[in-house]
Amino acid sequence: MNHWFSQLSIPFTVIAAYVPLIATVVTTILSLVLARATLRYAEASDKSLALAREEFERQWSPELHIKLEKVSSREARIVVTNLARISVLLQMVQLRKLSMAVPSLRYFMNEPLVGGSTWTEEVGKRLFACTGDDYDGQIAASITFYASGRMYRTDWFRFQVQVADTSIVRLDSVHLAARPVRVVESEGKSVPELVRDVVAVGTEAEEEAPLA
Repeated sequence: MNHWFSQLSIPFTVIAAYVPLIATVVTTILSLVLARATLRYAEASDKSLALAREEFERQWSPELHIKLEKVSSREARIVVTNLARISVLLQMVQLRKLSMAVPSLRYFMNEPLVGGSTWTEEVGKRLFACTGDDYDGQIAASITFYASGRMYRTDWFRFQVQVADTSIVRLDSVHLAARPVRVVESEGKSVPELVRDVVAVGTEAEEEAPLA
């Protein structure tokens, strides 16, 4: 019996010696599994944060839509819709023929526009001042506004207009892709200088991409 136990003591000793090695291997495998799960969780968290940031920026970044509507043969109105949640302060409207390098008409205002709301104004006389008594072609409209302490300018929104004998025959939107609003640097500049900068920015970027 003692001889038999002495023979079994060798395998037990070997097993006892391999126990730390087995424990190390198991621990390594578990660590790799946990590390992979942590990486997957981190990637999922990063994607969630990116989507949340994108959604936040989409909702709170200023974005305006401009539309010109025919009311009658002598009257038209501009409709400005604030598509974002942030409130803005409308400062200036610019109208121009596409054939002209600079706006043929611009006028100032100080109108607040809450997020998700619409602002309208009659612009029949201003439209005729831009087109003249007879015109058949496209015009463009842009708005400069304040939001969160910064000044922005929208893209040029295009419209097909036909004026004959001082009467509005046609005024339709031209549906093309528009670029996001642009920040207008205003530090240390007076209002007239800022207006010239807005015109210059629009003139230089006019042919870079289609407008809406």
